[in-house]
Amino acid sequence: MRHAWIPLFAAKRLLYAIPLILGVIVINFMLIQLAPGDPATVLVGDFPVPEEYMERVRAEYGLDRSVPEQLIAYLGQLFQGNLGVSFSKRQDVLSLLLERLPATLELTLSAMVLATIVGVLLGIIAAKYRGRAPDSSAQVTTLLGFSVPEFWLGQMLIVLFAVTLGWLPLGGNAPVRGDGDVPFDLNYLILPAVALSFRYVALIARMTRSSILEVNSADFVTASRSRGVSESLILRRHTLKNAAPPVITVIGYNFGFILAGSVMVETVFGWPGIGRLLYESISSRDYPVMTAILLIISVTVVLANVLTDIVHALLDPRLERT
Repeated sequence: MRHAWIPLFAAKRLLYAIPLILGVIVINFMLIQLAPGDPATVLVGDFPVPEEYMERVRAEYGLDRSVPEQLIAYLGQLFQGNLGVSFSKRQDVLSLLLERLPATLELTLSAMVLATIVGVLLGIIAAKYRGRAPDSSAQVTTLLGFSVPEFWLGQMLIVLFAVTLGWLPLGGNAPVRGDGDVPFDLNYLILPAVALSFRYVALIARMTRSSILEVNSADFVTASRSRGVSESLILRRHTLKNAAPPVITVIGYNFGFILAGSVMVETVFGWPGIGRLLYESISSRDYPVMTAILLIISVTVVLANVLTDIVHALLDPRLERT
């Protein structure tokens, strides 16, 4: 039965991911512990307080324990679904993340869809017109995509389209309507989505171009041309299907990195997602929020890679032997 081996393949990938996720959790926690400053000062604010009061605050939040003891306590809370309490906002971290996560998902998914559509089309055009003007234009675009930082591109887009031309809003996201529905306002989404997706447009376009050119040089494509099959039919019937797995792999592997890249984009555009929340938590040394967001990003990268491996296996039967 075709694809009967996929459940076992998926189970193996998920099992491999478990120790990796645990390792990521420990590393994230240890890196946060190395950050400078005393988190107790965040809890008491900027007011001068007696050292005895500071000691009580540290004891209340477990900050007086050794790092291994704090790690064990953190893992115990984490496995119970407890991400702790924000030092600066005095709010449950999980509820805080649930408030911000929809905005980040809206931005990252929009950027991923935009990067996929534009990148694949650009790669197809570049491969079809190899060595000609469209190919050269695509190569320049990919070079710019790899060279321009998201935060700089975001600022330039704001200056051009919001300040100079006045076509789009400066930042933020769409206001909530009175009927309780959150509108999907493209005016607020266009600039941050373009800034976040530009680098990945270049990456996907380059992979699409190279994958198509590799398939086009294969013997079965050459044989089809010798039989007089049209280029458009070869593209639809052979090239795209065989060139898809590497492109899908690149798209899937980079979803987590788009999520990580949203930190600077959300900060530049004032987008109220977890990326901006991470920036705020770093500024205020809010360790529980920092740890939780880094955990979400890291686990998303791992799970996106696992899902990409499964999809790749569905498209490429040769992986059955691995």
